[in-house]
Amino acid sequence: MPHSFNRVSTIAALDIGSSKVCCVIAKVGRDNRINVVGYGYNASKGIKNGIVTDINKATLSVCNAVEAAEQMANERIDRVIVNIAGDKIRSVVKNSSIPLNKNRAVNENDLTKVIEKGIHKINVEGCELIHCLPTNYRLDGGENIKDPRNIFGETLSVDILLGLVPDIMFRNVSTVIENAHLEIAGKAFSSYASGMACLVDDEKELGATVIDMGGGTTSIACFQHGFPVYFSSLPVGGNNVTNDIAYGLTTSFSHAERLKTLHGCAFLSSQDKEETINVYPVGEEDDSCIKQIPRAELISIITPRIEETFEIVNRKLAEVGLRDISSHRVVLTGGASQLSGVREVASMVLDKQVRLGHPKNILNLPDSLYDPSFSTCIG
Repeated sequence: MPHSFNRVSTIAALDIGSSKVCCVIAKVGRDNRINVVGYGYNASKGIKNGIVTDINKATLSVCNAVEAAEQMANERIDRVIVNIAGDKIRSVVKNSSIPLNKNRAVNENDLTKVIEKGIHKINVEGCELIHCLPTNYRLDGGENIKDPRNIFGETLSVDILLGLVPDIMFRNVSTVIENAHLEIAGKAFSSYASGMACLVDDEKELGATVIDMGGGTTSIACFQHGFPVYFSSLPVGGNNVTNDIAYGLTTSFSHAERLKTLHGCAFLSSQDKEETINVYPVGEEDDSCIKQIPRAELISIITPRIEETFEIVNRKLAEVGLRDISSHRVVLTGGASQLSGVREVASMVLDKQVRLGHPKNILNLPDSLYDPSFSTCIG
């Protein structure tokens, strides 16, 4: 949905994630170019699987990230575009049609009229409407048209993609934002924002699925013919891998995260059986208590969780007829996508071309933000 930032020079984005909260402040020049002037982030508290579980802790996490960004930018902000995540997000496509005046070509008023008619048909009871995006236009029931203006026809149709989230879930996010003395200037699903940051125009046109692998959730956004056509999410992310390691090796969560980062991989190779790694048993920090295990044991814990994640994604794509499109490629992003071997496992399970997506659609981006874990905030 369009944001009302065309008359102001400062914009701010807030990514409230399960593992970190990030705020980015940018200036918009007269040429509409965006220049990042400040950013801040910290570990998130009070958020699990993309859902607010503790209002006070979540508010503190937001305040800390915003304050750090404000200090760097030397500017106060009071409005933010915020991401919406969690495993309850969903999308629905609604169709709308209107008759046309055959004596003149389609104009802007016709586009507004057909969209408004579609919106009036929408019942979002119990849900918050996050996205309402016109996608494919058609004239007289023919092929999809990106822009039907200046073309003659008898009827104009449009598909409208709705992005929905349970009202109660959004209300908790709104409360956190209000408690941080901020207003919501705009909202977007994490995967949609990541797609805006990472995809090139050809990928949006030919077909691409963005899989944003966060700490607590994995979000999905599918694009075709230049438009998003599907949103979904699942309650699995990098934190689940860390938990599996902690339980499987009987070690602390902090040490499990370190093992995942330093030695983790999503698939097993022959040399992993020869290499050994050190593991501290939970509650033991004395070096004399270290136990050594083959790296293969660590990988054997990680691999099933990564494979399961992509198998669930595959099933969701199959449900909406997007799994078997040959031109469709996959772009992985998000912090959990950086685990070694994830790209190869995704390619094998999804049977698609897969690449790792970095934020790329803003010029002169600071090096520290050119990272998959910042895709949502930059998008």
